[in-house]
Amino acid sequence: SVVIIGGNERMVCQYTDICKDYGCKAKVFPKGMAPLEKIGNPDLMILFTNTVSHKMVITASQEAKKNNIPIARIHTSSATALRSVLDEHCAAAM
Repeated sequence: SVVIIGGNERMVCQYTDICKDYGCKAKVFPKGMAPLEKIGNPDLMILFTNTVSHKMVITASQEAKKNNIPIARIHTSSATALRSVLDEHCAAAM
């Protein structure tokens, strides 16, 4: 499973569909961090750093480190950037 923090609100469905194409279940939080119980224990946390505050990036990074969740930071929130991260992560998982 994948948790995506940040990104464009209009692209939530597209992010979810892209993750489905890679066989991943996605939770997308475009406005920032959700309460920790909603995040669960994902296999990967993706941060779109251009659409969230610096404080949010630090908080999410700390939580990921504390729970041993791999984290990917991407500056752009495009579909292509998401695909490239999933290509890398899914190849590493196989």
